[in-house]
Amino acid sequence: MALTLLRGIRTQTLSGANAGLFCTTRRPPLAHFTARVESVQTSEPKSVRKSIQQATKEAVEQKTHGFEAVIGIETHVQLSTITKAFCSCPYDYGSQPNSTVCPTCMGHPGTLPVLNAKVVECAVKLGLALNCEISMTSKFDRKQYFYPDLPKGYQISQFDIPIAEKGYLDLDIPMEFGGGHRRFGVTRVHMEEDAGKLLHSESGSFSQVDLNRAGVPLLEIVSEPDMRTGIEAAEYGAEIQRVVRYLGVGNGNMQEGSLRCDVNVSVRPIGQSEFGTKVEIKNMNSFSEISRAIDYEIARQILLHKESQADKIVQETRLWDESSQKTFTMRKKEGLADYRYFPEPDLPEVVLTSDYIDEICNSMPELPEAKRRRYENMGLSMQDVIFLANDDIVAHFFDSTLEHGADAKLAANWIMGDITAYLKNEKLSIDEIKLTPLELSELIAFIKNGTISGKIGKEILVELITKGGTVKSVIEEKDLVQIADPAAIEAMVDKVLAENPKQLEQYRAGKTKLQGFFAGQVMKASKGKASPVLLNKILGEKLKGN
Repeated sequence: MALTLLRGIRTQTLSGANAGLFCTTRRPPLAHFTARVESVQTSEPKSVRKSIQQATKEAVEQKTHGFEAVIGIETHVQLSTITKAFCSCPYDYGSQPNSTVCPTCMGHPGTLPVLNAKVVECAVKLGLALNCEISMTSKFDRKQYFYPDLPKGYQISQFDIPIAEKGYLDLDIPMEFGGGHRRFGVTRVHMEEDAGKLLHSESGSFSQVDLNRAGVPLLEIVSEPDMRTGIEAAEYGAEIQRVVRYLGVGNGNMQEGSLRCDVNVSVRPIGQSEFGTKVEIKNMNSFSEISRAIDYEIARQILLHKESQADKIVQETRLWDESSQKTFTMRKKEGLADYRYFPEPDLPEVVLTSDYIDEICNSMPELPEAKRRRYENMGLSMQDVIFLANDDIVAHFFDSTLEHGADAKLAANWIMGDITAYLKNEKLSIDEIKLTPLELSELIAFIKNGTISGKIGKEILVELITKGGTVKSVIEEKDLVQIADPAAIEAMVDKVLAENPKQLEQYRAGKTKLQGFFAGQVMKASKGKASPVLLNKILGEKLKGN
């Protein structure tokens, strides 16, 4: 088990009378923390601004312009623990402001942190999933900086001895973006606590501080600067999200701030080993925004190089503005020295044992990369593989369907086709419908053995999705058994041909596409129950005059 010395006395949470209160701070004192986004308009040359859109297009072909981008990502993953990292307060997204706080997470003097052991477990899980070396002994440090939503004036984090380091992440680029396999290095994974949240007034004259999020456990994942395009960076972020969800350590929802990506971008001439000046980009709420923000920033920096204004690329933090599709200066980037790290005196070292790590390792689920390789070995296309492994709930449904004997390709087709179309239309997830993997496998089997046609199968599928039940009961209740009697089908074909002499004459005169018309008429007469194989065979013979 994780050996942690629990020190300090737990404090009582705030009474109901104090819950729901805002701390309010006036905007003018915050001016030196956050610059207005319009500030870029005075610092960026006018000629540069006018040429950005053209450069965005050119950046897609970076190498022909003699430059390459170097991209790294810092990803913050909010953990789905019951309580916060260092106190007993719960955290529920969307709760009334300042309703889940206590003296510890509010930073009151005299309070002491007590480490939540579940945070350590989640950190080890994620470290193993990212192929990292796990530190048998790690420690916490204080990261000093001032901001209104950081009540203690410092953040409890890990500096020089993180819990995991030297890992990598494998992923597959979707076919629509060129395909291919990539491996990106992971520098480190470390534990830390989240800050609170500033809620700015519409007038901009003041801000309110909500400390519900203060003290919520985070894992920060720092990548190596191995990415070269916005697509690669976005897919890296999406793969981190998949891993987090597969492990169950967090929900990974970017809209809630449960997964946040800060991107570092620089450009350099091809062949140059030294990195260019790094710019950090924040405020991206989706993976597509990450891709677009990076592409814009690459274009901006390349253009400055081409205009002999590379000195205007400074180490800073920029915000992505979705409405204008541009990045804007937020503040100059602080260096490590500014944070004045030193060991956290109120928390002991985190000491792990081999047995503890082995126990977690043995409990790990199959991860997205392993699942993709397994699906690929089944003979599925890369498009199928990426789609099915993208969501752990969909992957579980698919695997359960195969366990009941279904053919892998047929099951994939049904899930990716009709089932997904229904889910999108109704805005549901696959675990919210009444269709079970067993009944999907039964449906596939009934179509395969000729009991029902594919068309009837689609009708049954809708019934199973919306109402549940079994394939057998639906077939019996609606009399949907496929007509496989050659004599019965031949009689229907003869009747259709007799009722459509003009079309028959046109067919025999060379208009062979009319065979589909005759087949449709027979299927209509049989209410979709005629065996397609027998129908096409008998109809073909009749049309030839046999």
